[in-house]
Amino acid sequence: MSSLVAPEGANRRYVVRTLAFMTGYVAVNVAAILGAFDEIIGTPAGMLLGLAVAAPIAGQIWATVAFMNEADEFMRTLMAKRFIVAAGLAFALFSGWGFMESYGDAPHAPGWIVYALFWGLYGLVTPFIRTSR
Repeated sequence: MSSLVAPEGANRRYVVRTLAFMTGYVAVNVAAILGAFDEIIGTPAGMLLGLAVAAPIAGQIWATVAFMNEADEFMRTLMAKRFIVAAGLAFALFSGWGFMESYGDAPHAPGWIVYALFWGLYGLVTPFIRTSR
């Protein structure tokens, strides 16, 4: 076991959990793109569909936190710092965009984009956060 990664079993569990949650997420969204749910858009059933699509996102975040919990103290600290910085940047950027929508007539950005923004920012900040201090 390297000091820069979680135990091998933890890595495997993280990959399996992420694949399981994201497979469902992708399947429902591909079906929606192909028109499978067109008849329920704008109805209470559409609201339930929206919550159903959000559930795998919550599951994947749980998988990430569980992975952090299984890592050694150094990696847990690095991952937590990266997670917090990426979340803070995503909140700030998405809030800024929302204010530009309200005050500057910027085009609307759907709320679900913040999840992709967060993970993109996580990837961007990772090389710069390399210490546990």
